[in-house]
Amino acid sequence: MAKRTYKGSCHCGVVRYEADFDLDAGTTKCNCSLCAKVRYWAVQVQPGDFRLLCDEADIGDYQFGAKVGHHRFCRACGIVPFTHGYVEELGGAYYSVNLACVDDLDPSALADASVYYMDGRSDNWANAPAEVRHL
Repeated sequence: MAKRTYKGSCHCGVVRYEADFDLDAGTTKCNCSLCAKVRYWAVQVQPGDFRLLCDEADIGDYQFGAKVGHHRFCRACGIVPFTHGYVEELGGAYYSVNLACVDDLDPSALADASVYYMDGRSDNWANAPAEVRHL
């Protein structure tokens, strides 16, 4: 598969975006306290490959811990369709698209996607945690 443009949204459709990515390049799951609780399964994209298609005022911003990531959520339905931030270990500036919010993604392609696990709970982004089955 090659890089292509996908459309995504929150549950109620207020937050909308487009993102360019190649699902064959892999996906990520993290065990930090937030990602583990919401079962966040993501694909990382460069800032130039992400386009917000809605009003910024409709999107909330949640940060915790070191406050390197902006976990963006719909103010109406509460869904977290994407995050963005800067983590040197992840290559610097990034957007992280919640794959559950990508509207035009073939479920069979998602089932076949490789997953890279990150130990965000220990700020050990370059390594997988000891246990990943629950993520």
